[in-house]
Amino acid sequence: MNVMFLPVLFAVLYHVHTLPLHTEEDEYHFKSWMSQHNKKYEINEYYQRLQIFLDNKKKIERHNAGDHMFSMGLNQFSDMTFTEFKKSFLLTEPQNCSATRGNHLSSNGPYPDTIDWRTKGNYVTNVKNQGACGSCWTFSTTGCLESVTAIATGKLLQLAEQQLVDCAGAFDNHGCSGGLPSHAFEYIMYNKGLMTEQDYPYKAKEGECRFKPELAAALVKDVVNITKYDEMGMVDAVARLNPVSFAYEVTSDFMHYKDGIYTSTACHNTTDMVNHAVLAVGYAEQNGTPYWIVKNSWGPYWGINGYFYIERGKNMCGLAACSSYPLPLV
Repeated sequence: MNVMFLPVLFAVLYHVHTLPLHTEEDEYHFKSWMSQHNKKYEINEYYQRLQIFLDNKKKIERHNAGDHMFSMGLNQFSDMTFTEFKKSFLLTEPQNCSATRGNHLSSNGPYPDTIDWRTKGNYVTNVKNQGACGSCWTFSTTGCLESVTAIATGKLLQLAEQQLVDCAGAFDNHGCSGGLPSHAFEYIMYNKGLMTEQDYPYKAKEGECRFKPELAAALVKDVVNITKYDEMGMVDAVARLNPVSFAYEVTSDFMHYKDGIYTSTACHNTTDMVNHAVLAVGYAEQNGTPYWIVKNSWGPYWGINGYFYIERGKNMCGLAACSSYPLPLV
């Protein structure tokens, strides 16, 4: 045998030997998933993604075999490690997030057992998709301002996340690396308005600020912060007034959430660990467990048509760490 070929042969044998074992059925599942989510890979990446997919699938099956209030499922993120997912979809800059003393004034109730702003009128826009950019804070912001403006005027607008990504940096926001709805509401208030999505389309990446004041479609009169960890204050606001923006900590099991009431023992409940911002559009209770109805920004095919439920009343994953909403100027 030609000695020159030995290193190549050893490399091939080593590669074959170290490849994890998977069955034809595994590949069939992966290829079906790829076709469903329109994924394509080079050959080397194919095997790497297949392995991650199978690891995630095992984790999902193990979870679903246990006794949990929520179930997991395959989705568009199933070929990613949590490290990769965090980098692309969550807030990567630490967020200075807390209103030690908020300015929301709670009433003393009583509150309805359940409320859902989606069914009260045309007050909540469709679920949007932030793509691979940590801009969830902009979708939480627009979602909330869209709703409060619709409740005040009867007109539901689609507002521009991209304007916030490009223009709100002076208010301690970081484009695709994160930001906070409360800071974004302040930007809109001082900036004199937010344009519509149609006039300032979303790109899922940072760009030059192209705000045109004459095209401002929604304005903010004031920003209301709910006192840190006051989850009843959130209930009060959602029950009486409007949907509320909040931030919380996403840990690895949440990326596979499918349905049911999410709870976790792995996440923290402090202000310094929040890494994702969303919109509470209502609340309810199931089999004695109260929960929030939450609009996410990972598209309509994730979770419950783009929504999720998370346990209410325990500051789950820090969800009461920094919640806010704007007062619209109409």
